[in-house]
Amino acid sequence: MNTQTLILTGQMICIFATIILVLMQNRGASLSQSFGGSNEVYLTRRGIEKFVVYLTVAFAFGYLALTVLGMYIL
Repeated sequence: MNTQTLILTGQMICIFATIILVLMQNRGASLSQSFGGSNEVYLTRRGIEKFVVYLTVAFAFGYLALTVLGMYIL
């Protein structure tokens, strides 16, 4: 495998993982609740929610790093 294939494969893995992790972060806020349907306030994330947020950020930065690396190498 050449460098271009490795970088593109890594980018695809990072972006699909980011999409799935973002979709997993459901806080129960639908469109109707966004316009005043609920008065619940979430201040902190705990346990697995916190881990999912950190993992999402890690995959997003991984995608960014691979993109910048790909611009300089390719």
